[in-house]
Amino acid sequence: MKHALRLFALLAGLALATQASAQCYADFKAKQDNPLRLQYGIVELPASACGSRQAATDYARPVIARSGWTLLQIESIFDASEFQRRSANAGVIHRR
Repeated sequence: MKHALRLFALLAGLALATQASAQCYADFKAKQDNPLRLQYGIVELPASACGSRQAATDYARPVIARSGWTLLQIESIFDASEFQRRSANAGVIHRR
């Protein structure tokens, strides 16, 4: 019984650690026309979009479009440890 409890505790801890580390962000460049405006921003991604730039692009494009911006490109994908440093450079409207 003790062995089963230890195994359960280990698996539960691993599951929680995986969920905590799954949080990720993407920084991107976007534009608006008439007049032309460029913006650097950050968007929080769901775990399903953290694996590739294409998945991040597919998620971020409609999110950014709701604010009237057109996604130009995803620059990079990073975790929460990089968020503070990078968010200082992001436009206020694009820290989602």
